Amino acid sequence: MAVYSIEGCQDSCYPDTTVLINKLDIRDQELLYEAESIIVTSCSVKAEKELLFKDVDFEFYKGIHRLIFGDLYDWAGTVRTINISKKGTVFCDHTELERLGRLRFERLKAQDFFCGMEYEEFVSSVAELYHELNMLHPFREGNGRTLRLFVALLVRNAEYDIDFALCDADMLAIATIKAAQGDVSMLRAVFADIIKK
Repeated sequence: MAVYSIEGCQDSCYPDTTVLINKLDIRDQELLYEAESIIVTSCSVKAEKELLFKDVDFEFYKGIHRLIFGDLYDWAGTVRTINISKKGTVFCDHTELERLGRLRFERLKAQDFFCGMEYEEFVSSVAELYHELNMLHPFREGNGRTLRLFVALLVRNAEYDIDFALCDADMLAIATIKAAQGDVSMLRAVFADIIKK
């Protein structure tokens, strides 16, 4: 679970805490981390095996979030209504999420979801998309896990393979911060290591 700086740091949280209101009524942050890890991992594995990559648009993306976080949060699959930042990175203004999300997925569809691309172009395109969707950060919580699942589905649909288990989580985090500062090269290198022909 990410630690964000947000407008009104207790938005969607239990009174006088930063623990997100959840369907299990867990009010202890460590217990919520544990429950979230178990539930989200299980739902993600199931979704990765069973979810069909069709009719892919921003609603599809929000649906992935709903699938993996819906057992925990009532707001799963809906865009955030506050502005957030993390480690100096300011994410998309919440008032622009729907418009920019739709536009990015329209562009992805126009690019035929990167199908038929040669490896180098494919890796660069995936890195750029990952950066753009990370900067969108449409949800109150669960952006990284939703993004990684979506990218895995996208990569396999394009007949490549990806294994996020091969990726050092700290390296990916540093690469996303560098990309937010305008340098996508490290993010490209991370994906070159984990995407196979």
